[in-house]
Amino acid sequence: MKLISWNVNGLRACVGKGFLDFFKEIDADIFCVQETKLQEGQIDLNLEGYYQYWNYAEKKGYSGTAVFTKVEPIDVSYGIDIDEHDNEGRVITLEYDEFYLVNVYTPNSQRELARLDYRMKWEDAFKSYLKGLETGKPVILCGDLNVAHKEIDLKNPSTNRKNAGFTDEEREKMTALLESGFIDTFRHFYPDKEDAYTWWSYMRQARDRNVGWRIDYFIVSEILADRIKSAAIHSDVMGSDHCPVELII
Repeated sequence: MKLISWNVNGLRACVGKGFLDFFKEIDADIFCVQETKLQEGQIDLNLEGYYQYWNYAEKKGYSGTAVFTKVEPIDVSYGIDIDEHDNEGRVITLEYDEFYLVNVYTPNSQRELARLDYRMKWEDAFKSYLKGLETGKPVILCGDLNVAHKEIDLKNPSTNRKNAGFTDEEREKMTALLESGFIDTFRHFYPDKEDAYTWWSYMRQARDRNVGWRIDYFIVSEILADRIKSAAIHSDVMGSDHCPVELII
């Protein structure tokens, strides 16, 4: 089974930059997107052979997630059943026979860490949600987690220590999630690979110089360790300030 995750930073704009070409070429069984920046009815995607599930933010032009899947799920839910966290369209969960698939767009802590306190509350609530699912069956989590976990996961760790996405607090929450029984699939295969990034600023030709961050992930329950076959970063795919990531399981 091939899974793809991509923060498209505005799906309508991304469609105008080749999204559908990549979608057809990669031929994923499940394709998850984040930051759709859409409201219902603002796009009509004809994705033949796929079921479509959308979670929209209440705020227009903001956040939002979607999942396109060849295999119809048993059940679909939106959010994590906590009102405080469920008005920005950030989570879609699909239940299948053998696993839960969770697509997430984690809140950004923002400039001057204006939203770091909220982010910490989100992290605790989201981890509890995932562990609750895991009591039933294994979890495959994907999406933009808005954190570079280790120094190897961004180009300039020393100058970003107190910036959103690389604070000690955010990194510690990621460590706690993994230590609770999850695997970062890319690092499972490539523990020491440097210069492997999934997001680049639009400023100062960061992508051309590969000055980036790895903040997009596939994370799976440890019980699935022997079933993950490969993980990849499609850094050559344009259309967003993020690139797609892949898991074969």
